[in-house]
Amino acid sequence: MSAAETKNHRNFMRQLSFLLAFAGAAGFCFAQTSLPRAPGAHIVNISPPTVHASEPSIAVNPNNPSQVVAVYQPATVAYSTDGAQTFTLADLPPVPGWKGGGDVSVTFDNKGHVFLSSLHFDHLGAASYWAYGAGHNGIFVRRSLDGGETWEKDAATVKATDGAQPLMEDMPRIFADNNPHSPYAGNLYIGWIEWQLDQSIILFARSTDGGKTFSTPMRISTHAGLPRDDNGALVSFLGVVGADGTIYAIWNDGLTVAFTTSHDGGKTFAPSRSVIDVAAPYFGGATGIPGVGRAMGFPQIAVDARPSKSGGNLYVTWSDFRNGDVDVFIASSKNHGRTWSPAMRVNTDPIHDGKDQFFQFLAVDPVTGDVYVQFYDRRDDPANRKTCFTLARSTDGAKTFTNYAWSTEPFEGFQSFLGDYTWLTAFNNKVYGAWTESTPPPPPDPSAPQSAQAFRALRGGTVVRVGFADFSQATGPAQE
Repeated sequence: MSAAETKNHRNFMRQLSFLLAFAGAAGFCFAQTSLPRAPGAHIVNISPPTVHASEPSIAVNPNNPSQVVAVYQPATVAYSTDGAQTFTLADLPPVPGWKGGGDVSVTFDNKGHVFLSSLHFDHLGAASYWAYGAGHNGIFVRRSLDGGETWEKDAATVKATDGAQPLMEDMPRIFADNNPHSPYAGNLYIGWIEWQLDQSIILFARSTDGGKTFSTPMRISTHAGLPRDDNGALVSFLGVVGADGTIYAIWNDGLTVAFTTSHDGGKTFAPSRSVIDVAAPYFGGATGIPGVGRAMGFPQIAVDARPSKSGGNLYVTWSDFRNGDVDVFIASSKNHGRTWSPAMRVNTDPIHDGKDQFFQFLAVDPVTGDVYVQFYDRRDDPANRKTCFTLARSTDGAKTFTNYAWSTEPFEGFQSFLGDYTWLTAFNNKVYGAWTESTPPPPPDPSAPQSAQAFRALRGGTVVRVGFADFSQATGPAQE
């Protein structure tokens, strides 16, 4: 062995010893959370241990709440017929001529049909500069008529490119108008990012025929973002529908949350404008989350869609590091988005305590109007490494929140990629969340080459979990 090889070997073994020692020491962190358990809490794993799964979405059938569908990437569907107590993986037909797909999202329409949107591509462009050198890519929607158990073979094309143009579609999110008093009930909507060589924009399309066809995509972002997948781009579209059929949509634009509305079923939109100031949405470098490969503070929007005077409130959540450590925040609007309340912390640990809460998601119960926010939570680990999952609930219009432990067994980060988001939905006092947790790396293989590749193999895997909570009962059995 040469002198250079000997030095590299020693450096590798030093790094390996440090990681193993750190992982062992982390096992002495807290054994249980200080928060009360969410009532009726039940958690189930829905991804196989052999799959590096992430970025889930979840939806409940408003016509039959026993039907719950969760999806994750690589494009996989898990369906439940018992209200998220158990799940079965479905056979999802491929989109002919395209690879497996990711960036999945799912919704039920007012007829109880399930729709899955997914992104497919041959290859990405340059690192962080997706349009440069991107291959042909497209967004497709598939439908299930039986609660997610079987899926129609044909997929509707929302937008597809042949690779000749320098474009890359990204992060599509599908949602439906399920409001019985809306003139557009039954419409399906989808929005996403388009990366161009010199800018990023938000595109939108709609379907008025049950997802068979979609309108020509239209740009709804008045201001364009930077063309790289980093701070300054337009990222993370999300839309919801009010009781009267109004569409409310947001995305991150630099250090702000951008907002727009449509009052004609998605035919036209008001000029988008920034409504909430936030910190940078990407956490990295000195502001990174220790042990997590990448973390985002992307915003979400939800609406109290009850058709009464008590309904109509809008809510936006995000996370950022304005307090030093990362916290989860919420703002609300009582006048359809014209003005917004000051930011309020959702996590109830002491401010400036050096513990991170991140990757939040938001939902409003369409029956009760209660507001729910879920997030990763490190408040109980003095080292800010061990991570549990927390569910927060407000019954007073987001004036105050009670935090509940959803998971009780913390996980270590292991530099795993947890995705860019989690997902949450609620219906009639029952709450359904989906998130990703890391799993420990395999034991070191003495026969593996002593190289950077072997060093990276120490990173852990992932598992997607679905959590259920039942707030119709004051207390209930907690299960894992």
